[in-house]
Amino acid sequence: MIDKLVTSGTFSLDGGTWDVDNNVWVVGSASEVLVIDAAHDADAIVERINDRSVTAIVCTHAHNDHVNAAVELASRVDAPILLHPDDQVLWEMVHPGTPYEPLADGQVLKAGGIELTVLHTPGHSPGAVCLYAPELGAVFTGDTLFQGGPGATGRSFSSFETIIDSIRERLLTLPERTVVHTGHGPSTTIGAEAPHLQEWLKR
Repeated sequence: MIDKLVTSGTFSLDGGTWDVDNNVWVVGSASEVLVIDAAHDADAIVERINDRSVTAIVCTHAHNDHVNAAVELASRVDAPILLHPDDQVLWEMVHPGTPYEPLADGQVLKAGGIELTVLHTPGHSPGAVCLYAPELGAVFTGDTLFQGGPGATGRSFSSFETIIDSIRERLLTLPERTVVHTGHGPSTTIGAEAPHLQEWLKR
C-alpha cells in the first residue's frame, strides 16, 4: 500500500525562503507503515497514519522542508528517525543536537510486509537516498529525480555531475516500468525519464 499526503510550508537555504508543497509517503499495510519525508505538518501526517504502528520515519535528505516535522512526528508515533549521515550538516541546521539512526546504502527497511532498499544517491545533497520497493514496482526519490529531470543542487555540498551519476547508476538501471514517487509534484516512471539523460547533461 502506498498513501500520498501533500503538505505545505516553506523551504529555506542560502538566505532564501520559498513556498513549497511536499509529498509525504506512507508505505506499508493496514496495520504497519513507514513514513517517507515528514514535511511541515505533523498533525496531518498523524491523521493519515490513523493509529497504524510506524516502524520508521525515513528522510530522503535533510533539507528543512523534508525534515521539519520529523522530530515532532517521531515523538507522537514512537518511531525512530532514519537519515544518511552525510547530511549531518543540513540536519543540524534544522534540528541541532537531535539524534537519528544512520541509513546505509543497501540497507533494507520493512513495514507491513513491504521491503524497501536504501539507494545512496548523492547530488541533491550529500546524503540523499532513494528507497526502492520492487514488489510495489516503485522507487521513492525525494528530490533526486522528478518528472522532467534531476533535482537542483545548491551550495558547495554537491554538484550537478554527482546527481547525474547517481541517477544514471542507481535509478536508470531499475526496470523501465518502475514508478518514480517524488518529493514534490507528480509521479513518473523510469522509462519516461531515461530517454532524457543526454538533455540533462547539456543543461
